[in-house]
Amino acid sequence: MTDNNGASSKSAIYRDAIKQSFAKLSPRVQASNPVMFVVYLGAVLVSVLYGLTFAGYHDEKAGYVLAIAIILWFTVLFANFAEALAEGRGRAQADSLRSARKDVLARKLKDARNHEDFVEVLSSALKKGDFVYVQAGDQIPMDGDVIEGAASVDESAITGESAPVIRESGGDRSAVTGGTTLVSDWLVIEITAEAGTSFLDKMISMVEGAARKKTPNEIALQILLVTLTLIFLAVTVTLLPFTDFSSRLAGSGRAISITNVVALLVCLAPTTIGALLSSIGIAGMSRLNRSNVLAMSGRAIEAAGDVDVLLLDKTGTITLGNRQASEFLPVPGVSEEELADAAQLSSLADETAEGRSIVILAKERFNLRGRELAQLGASFVAFSARTRMSGIDYQGNEIRKGAADAVKAFVLERGGEYPDACDRLVRQIANAGGTPLVVAKNSVVLGVVYLKDIVKNGVKERFEDLRKMGIKTIMITGDNPMTAAAIAAEAGVDDFLAEATPEAKLDLIRDYQAKGHLVAMTGDGTNDAPALAQADVAVAMNTGTQAAKEAGNMVDLDSNPTKLIDIVKIGKQLLMTRGALTTFSVANDVAKYFAIIPVLFFGIYPELAKLNFMGLTSSTSAILSAILYNALIIVALIPLSLRGVKYREMPAGKLLGRNMLIYGLGGVVAPFVAIKGIDLLLTALGIA
Repeated sequence: MTDNNGASSKSAIYRDAIKQSFAKLSPRVQASNPVMFVVYLGAVLVSVLYGLTFAGYHDEKAGYVLAIAIILWFTVLFANFAEALAEGRGRAQADSLRSARKDVLARKLKDARNHEDFVEVLSSALKKGDFVYVQAGDQIPMDGDVIEGAASVDESAITGESAPVIRESGGDRSAVTGGTTLVSDWLVIEITAEAGTSFLDKMISMVEGAARKKTPNEIALQILLVTLTLIFLAVTVTLLPFTDFSSRLAGSGRAISITNVVALLVCLAPTTIGALLSSIGIAGMSRLNRSNVLAMSGRAIEAAGDVDVLLLDKTGTITLGNRQASEFLPVPGVSEEELADAAQLSSLADETAEGRSIVILAKERFNLRGRELAQLGASFVAFSARTRMSGIDYQGNEIRKGAADAVKAFVLERGGEYPDACDRLVRQIANAGGTPLVVAKNSVVLGVVYLKDIVKNGVKERFEDLRKMGIKTIMITGDNPMTAAAIAAEAGVDDFLAEATPEAKLDLIRDYQAKGHLVAMTGDGTNDAPALAQADVAVAMNTGTQAAKEAGNMVDLDSNPTKLIDIVKIGKQLLMTRGALTTFSVANDVAKYFAIIPVLFFGIYPELAKLNFMGLTSSTSAILSAILYNALIIVALIPLSLRGVKYREMPAGKLLGRNMLIYGLGGVVAPFVAIKGIDLLLTALGIA
């Protein structure tokens, strides 16, 4: 069923693209692409000349003029088709997203603290600052921040991920997106977007291309193409009086016809890249959108392609984000099982990932399980930022686990001693990049639990790939320098910033930018906002705070910090594709020059026949072959412009050399082979 639906969807996109190809023949639409507008005007002019041949005002063969006119119109249509196909894919994606955006009834609270006092209004009537109450099964009406409650949210309509995610008040996972659905519990949400300005609305606009503006590099390339076209226009126009004068002077041959001048101009102008430039940009943005990243501007995507410094959070990006217990290290005189038993008891009510990992490790090592807490008459002590400890009190015993200095104070306060052996274990773990949790029972220190940050599988290899591309990776962490250094070495990053503060992140980015680097960063908290605003490519997590999302120029709807690496690849692929096809287009013109120019002047200068090393049959077949190739090559390159040049991890210099060899040399060789083949076919068919 999926295959049939996929095939049907593709067919619909192709049908729509064909329809749009003709709709885009409007002069106003064509004028937006100056290079193809010249081809468009040429097609109009040659069509008029075809009509004049019947009135006796034009002495060119009617069939030849008609053939040139048809090919020119097809050239314009093929360019329109490339752009329409890229836009069609975006519209299909937008339709899918739009289906998730419905005008639903929302419970607007009169007082955020009173869930019972509400009025039902349409989601489109909600304003920024309103409070809504959402229950399980309800669709979240608009983008907002959770101010009360915790619940599972199904974000599959936006991100494509089937597993629900937790959204709760406070912290950096409080943001919710309009169009998602509450799976469990309830939330009170403060609306942070006006109707029509939600992230879903912005994403729909971006993928449709309605809000897409040309980037600086795209504009610069457009100016270059227009300049080249104007130069060729001036050259070809002067051929009319020049060939007329030359034919009179030589007493042989005749002046070049207007039809041939137009054909020559179209062949020599950079029509290939001119036709595909828009589709390359649209397709690049579409690839980013398919990765569930909303770019606020095309400039950000291009900047991603030029990034040479990446700042990445340690937690959740480089490491799994949850430290796990890996060893029980007792002090002399205490057995490892005794330490594990106390550590597990102190962690039974600890719902953090670290606490659960201690319970599991004790089970695996010493089969400690099946605790009857009711019989112990236990009361649990929750962790707090003030005490920096958690634990359990039972039958007159007090067990605590926590930061070394906090447990030390706990033991000394009860008249106990803090052994030097425990200090040595704490330093040993910290130097190895781990986190030490000291465990004490009453006034006796039992030992240390070694919590370890687990570096994600494959991260080191990805950083090595980035290094090959000339990109420096910097890990950002709040850990102490020793811990940060150990994790950085294990992960394979080039540098790190330890004990990072918002000011330190901002200063680091400014320092690299002052040295001429382009910097990318990812973040999700309010404390990341200053650095995100400063970075050239700033990826905010959709689950993050509103301040972070407003400061960034991209939003990752999946809230996956490692997506930054993929964004850089997409940006580089966009620049590579544009550069490769520009190289191919310019190289094409060189070959077409040698195919057409000599045969046009045979009649006036017979000596030029020596330059016809391709052995083209006649000037008619040469021009028809060249202009036909010029149209067909656009069609042949449409898949490449939409898919993009294959991404490869290598330095810019090597990449440039490789593309020059493949697309530069290929751009020279392909026209010679194709034009000669078309010439032989036309000759065999008796057309020329």
